[in-house]
Amino acid sequence: MNFARRLFVFAFAAIFLLNGCTPKTVSKEKKIVIWHWMNDRKGAFEELAKKYKELTGVDVEFKLFSPPDIYSQKVIAAARAGNLPDVFGILGEKKTLGSFIKAGHILNFTPIMEEGNSAWQNTFYSQALDVVSFKAGNTYGIPAGVYGAPIDTTIIQFVYNKALFKEAGLALVPPQSLDEFIDYAKKIKEKTGKSGFICGWGEGWFLNCLATEWAINIMGEEKFFKTLKGEVAYTDPEWVEVFSLFAKLRDSGVLAPNITTMINKEAEDAFSKGNSAFSFNGSGAVNVYKQLGPDLDYDFFPLPKSSAKFPVKVWGGAGSAFMINAKSYNKDEAIKFLKWLTDKNQQ
Repeated sequence: MNFARRLFVFAFAAIFLLNGCTPKTVSKEKKIVIWHWMNDRKGAFEELAKKYKELTGVDVEFKLFSPPDIYSQKVIAAARAGNLPDVFGILGEKKTLGSFIKAGHILNFTPIMEEGNSAWQNTFYSQALDVVSFKAGNTYGIPAGVYGAPIDTTIIQFVYNKALFKEAGLALVPPQSLDEFIDYAKKIKEKTGKSGFICGWGEGWFLNCLATEWAINIMGEEKFFKTLKGEVAYTDPEWVEVFSLFAKLRDSGVLAPNITTMINKEAEDAFSKGNSAFSFNGSGAVNVYKQLGPDLDYDFFPLPKSSAKFPVKVWGGAGSAFMINAKSYNKDEAIKFLKWLTDKNQQ
């Protein structure tokens, strides 16, 4: 290779590195690579990818990385290395999404969403779009717009094992109050040897969901949202009451061992095997329990309330969403695929 040609190659490589991307990132082959953490949807994603290939001739590869913490670490590392896939999701708070947008890693979907009198945008629940959107003047300094395509909505509720209820001689009526919940859990633990309550509290968002539901039950929505705005302190007596409920559960002896370090998949596996009377999980658990415990006899029920002052509100809204790598050469193909994926038939 002569000197001039060698210099050109080195200059070309340097441009890639300075722009935070590699030849792999900007590959022009007609293949869409998608990273996700959703074990419960692995089979569905693969089936949909196969169908899309048959319809369009475009390959779609879903790459699963779990548990969620491992996935998040991988996405952050890939962003720093400029090696993100064509499509990916982001787990974490809104500010995490904002940091990816600020760094230029995420495509602004707004022009695409608004095409044809906002045809695509109108297919989503507004609450789901809110999670991947930023309004003008937001505190994160992000340009107003939509930065992802939601792929589901979810709710978080309590779950109970009906077979263990029968074994313990209890009627198949879920507990209405926290005291009743603890009483049921104790009886089942004493008569069956199974733990009373299991949950993936090693993933802090489950604790956040549960604390939110109890807080709204104890202080009402208005005061809860004032706390988020910084107008009410977490040292407020009603917040102390919320936190004391977790101590009450701990002291009751119904919690599964190592619950504070347990990830959700461990909790789901244990519950699906009939090792616990109660759990707290999202609607996505339906798929997981079907895979791990096809014969599991269970049902969902709302929060066991600790106060009669305010009604129980179920935590829910947007679940998962996919973003497009703003530096990918497959952006157009990725957009086509996400439009297809979020269409009613595929959903």
